[in-house]
Amino acid sequence: MTQISMRQMSQVSIKMSASSSAFKGQAMRLACPPTKAVSRQGLTVISEEERFRLSNLQPLPGSRRKEQRKGRGRGAGQGLTCGYGNRGQKARSGPGVRPGFEGGQNPLYRAMPKLKGICGGMSAGQQKFVTVNLKDIVKFGLDANTEVSLDSLKAMGKLSPTGYSRDLPLKVLGEGELGVALTFKAAAFSASAVSKIEAAGGSIEVLPQKVKWTRQAHEAKIAAATEA
Repeated sequence: MTQISMRQMSQVSIKMSASSSAFKGQAMRLACPPTKAVSRQGLTVISEEERFRLSNLQPLPGSRRKEQRKGRGRGAGQGLTCGYGNRGQKARSGPGVRPGFEGGQNPLYRAMPKLKGICGGMSAGQQKFVTVNLKDIVKFGLDANTEVSLDSLKAMGKLSPTGYSRDLPLKVLGEGELGVALTFKAAAFSASAVSKIEAAGGSIEVLPQKVKWTRQAHEAKIAAATEA
């Protein structure tokens, strides 16, 4: 067996085929520069092709195909009707039928029973408040005479409503027992929460909310302004 020294190996250029290279489709040439110390020798990879740049990026061959033009007749090469059938609305140009249309008969979305509340798309089942119970307030470990409101709970990191509930007002519920006198400011309180807060020596303040617009209230407001 012929022995080759490290100095001789450093002067030999090795050709690697594209199948054995990590860069597919590119021929690579490996060269080891001659050095005195064997431990300091390194391997330099020199690519004979252009490096990847933003200017030469392109899809892989075969990943993008040209859109097929749907022809008519045997001369188009796609059959006599090209999968559209003989006649009908779906076989002609222009818009087709809307989603869910079944030709005039009772469609499936009308035949199926509907659910109540938010599951059926009704606004009556949607959440109207961000709720917090008295037992949660006790777990927060607040000191006496501390103000409890939606802004203060958000600032302390105790409440973090997101999505639909991030713009909802606060409502205090009465589950649990309260032993510290606190000052509550919320949009609504349950009856049990009011009694327990007052029994603990605390106070409540009902914050005003945006009045829901109704036609009756609007007409009454106009009539009152006209009479005045």
